[in-house]
Amino acid sequence: MRLLALLTLAIAAACPAAEKLKVYISADMEGIGGVSSSRTQGATEGREYASARRLMTEEVNAAIQGAFDAGATDVVVSDSHGDGQNIDIELLDKRAKLIRAFPRPLGMMGGIDKSFDAVGFVGFHAAEGQADATLAHTVSGSKIFDLKLNGVSMPEAGLNAAIAAEFGVPVVFLSGDQTICAEARRLLGPIETAAVKQATSIYSAMMIHPSAARQMIREGMKRGIERRKEFKPYLMSRPVRLEITYKRTTDAEVVSYLPNVERPRGNAILFSAGDMIQISKFFNAIMDLNTF
Repeated sequence: MRLLALLTLAIAAACPAAEKLKVYISADMEGIGGVSSSRTQGATEGREYASARRLMTEEVNAAIQGAFDAGATDVVVSDSHGDGQNIDIELLDKRAKLIRAFPRPLGMMGGIDKSFDAVGFVGFHAAEGQADATLAHTVSGSKIFDLKLNGVSMPEAGLNAAIAAEFGVPVVFLSGDQTICAEARRLLGPIETAAVKQATSIYSAMMIHPSAARQMIREGMKRGIERRKEFKPYLMSRPVRLEITYKRTTDAEVVSYLPNVERPRGNAILFSAGDMIQISKFFNAIMDLNTF
């Protein structure tokens, strides 16, 4: 028995348990290849919504496959478009877990924590007001004109990267049109990107075949994860200052009634907090409750 026990220990030492590699994927729809309309594709009542959600699911599956190609042991996907109920769970890669629906205190990054090693963004889009950017907006196209963190204007990719950074997790990959790919590299450094369409206007883009887009995403995600130690989390300096410029003055008016909220201009508010977790909770609260 003693010999058997020693042999078991020797085998265990020679064959250590596989190292955990957890990957988080946040997925939006506007940056998915083949998608160019918020009305016919991005909205649930649109005539091409069923097709758009299938394309979204397939691009997410490509990113999941790329993650496992790079050695991932766990993948969590956050459905982050609209009401968060777009990805077809029956078609989703069985190896992944899915976070869906809202509200969530961390918004598009719901479920992120310190156990993750890398973040990928699939189907993301450029910030409000960008030229040659299909379906460009910042969180809410009807409400927000500009969102800044510590004085820097942010696309959703920047906001979400800053949330991931609170847990020490870097963004390694992003897919969308050429404009958000360039925006992300300016903010986050030389991460891997996949421009799955070439935007020509707010509602127009030159598309490639979905199979080609999926291949780009799979390969880009794999490279990004393999390079993950080259990237630093996008950590904000303290205190973190959130500035929102609204499209309607009424929205800023109502939010300014809250404690610790400044109003530097009629259509803008300022809020400071100790970290991005507090910023995210404040932001998601005012976005979900302010309905005037």
